[in-house]
Amino acid sequence: MTSGRPVLVVTDMQNGFVREQSAHVVPVVVDLVRRWQAAGGDTLFTRYLNYPGSPFERFFSWRRLQTSPDIDFVPELRPYVDQGVTLDKRIYSPFTPEGVALFKQHGWEEFYFCGIATESCVLKGAVDAFEHGFTPWLIADASTSHAGVEAHEAGLLVAQRFIGPGQVIRLTEIPSNLIRQTLSTCLIDAEVTLKPIRRTPQQRNQST
Repeated sequence: MTSGRPVLVVTDMQNGFVREQSAHVVPVVVDLVRRWQAAGGDTLFTRYLNYPGSPFERFFSWRRLQTSPDIDFVPELRPYVDQGVTLDKRIYSPFTPEGVALFKQHGWEEFYFCGIATESCVLKGAVDAFEHGFTPWLIADASTSHAGVEAHEAGLLVAQRFIGPGQVIRLTEIPSNLIRQTLSTCLIDAEVTLKPIRRTPQQRNQST
């Protein structure tokens, strides 16, 4: 069954990726998902699964995200997961063979990315959507990095170079027909560091 609607890709919102530097984004993403689903939107929840002998073990000596509770979605998000689609993956991007089949099945051609981490899995998903001929959007203030603000801002800078400066947006720039327009206090209280990303029409048309 195809919806033809844009899909919200909620990237790797798992216990193992939520730390002091990234915890602030949890209520922001949960509120976004709630409002997106309330407007009838499709949601895709990606879940990264590390494994013995993975490139992350071999090159980073990183062995986390192999078992529960690390691999589990954050508790605040779980009430919404069953209303969407879950995709398990062993790479940065959701563009696995299973993922591509899902996109075709649902008729998804426009992707709104959020979650963790801006400079890796969120960025890679957006770039792959771009290279597959789809329309990617990266929601800057609903994404973060567990490596801190500098990594997050680096991810946003690279994303603008990869997918276009106009494709990196704020929550307030999501079209009103895609999201229920109710302001949650969590968006007011969330400590999100974000440099201005507004562009002029000339800048939007600038070549890379």
